[in-house]
Amino acid sequence: MGSVNLAAIEKARIRIAPFIRQTPTVSSPSLSGITGGDVHLKLEQLQITGSFKLRGATNAVLNLTEEQKANGVVGVSTGNHGRGLAYAARNAGVKCIICMSELVPQNKVEGIRAHGAEVRIIGRSQDDAQVEVDRLVAEEGMTMLPPFDHEDIICGQGTLGIEIQEQLADTETVLIPVSGGGLISGVALALKGWKPSIRIIGITMDRGAAMFESQQAGKPIMVEEYPTLADSLGGGIGLSNLYTFQMVKELVDDLILVTEKEIADAIRHAYWQEKLVIEGSGSVGIAALLAGKITAPGTCACVISGCNIDMELHKRVIDGENVDVGQQQLETEA
Repeated sequence: MGSVNLAAIEKARIRIAPFIRQTPTVSSPSLSGITGGDVHLKLEQLQITGSFKLRGATNAVLNLTEEQKANGVVGVSTGNHGRGLAYAARNAGVKCIICMSELVPQNKVEGIRAHGAEVRIIGRSQDDAQVEVDRLVAEEGMTMLPPFDHEDIICGQGTLGIEIQEQLADTETVLIPVSGGGLISGVALALKGWKPSIRIIGITMDRGAAMFESQQAGKPIMVEEYPTLADSLGGGIGLSNLYTFQMVKELVDDLILVTEKEIADAIRHAYWQEKLVIEGSGSVGIAALLAGKITAPGTCACVISGCNIDMELHKRVIDGENVDVGQQQLETEA
């Protein structure tokens, strides 16, 4: 894993400390009662930009050379990486362009623009948006900072693992949302370096789960994207994946899928029982716990990774509506 190591995560923590929030870990009596474990929630949705992505983006921007800063940064994003990168770039006085697909919710597009970045909507997948990123790198000399498969991004996300270690010293199981694998790779590296016996479980939606399908195939593969409540977990892992595929293979003990109904149930539980507003992608750990998919959680840290959900959609979910954004998309197109 080369430059992705515990020492680099420790350095990242010092580097980004002035620019991010150290988020709390709190006990969940309701989930503990339901599961028979001692469940705690790592409230990363309280991060400045509403998700963990600010950690990796800040670390990557602060590590740029002066020439790279002058030429600006570009990225492809389903929302939260773009928001984090836009915020970090503006803090550093660096030009930032975020390329996104048409599937990204409008609230996330507006959130990125609010942090000063230019947004370009390209095609219907992250792969389509990546074409424009590649052009900007080749023709304008911009530096691409990807959402997950990058040394500085992974190490920045790994700082969350150090916080869990300090806040919940007897942790036995950690539940982490999985998309491209930057968060789970960094956190797993930090936590297993501290306690090798700790159990790291990745959770993702059962629609277009690129890391899950790639691990099943034994190599990175293309996976079709579908509309989902867990929209931040969409996108591929890259056929030329350098870090996260192998790190997930080596460091993660299990990958678990949750359904759209289970994600909706988790959003409702978070609101009515935990008094938390969280997005679908951030709810998947709770979804797995409520669905009984985590056996013997013991002392369990469940990472709540973000809160950037469209509030009208959130209201429909917590009011009990059977929200299936994938089915609604199909009906709209028909």
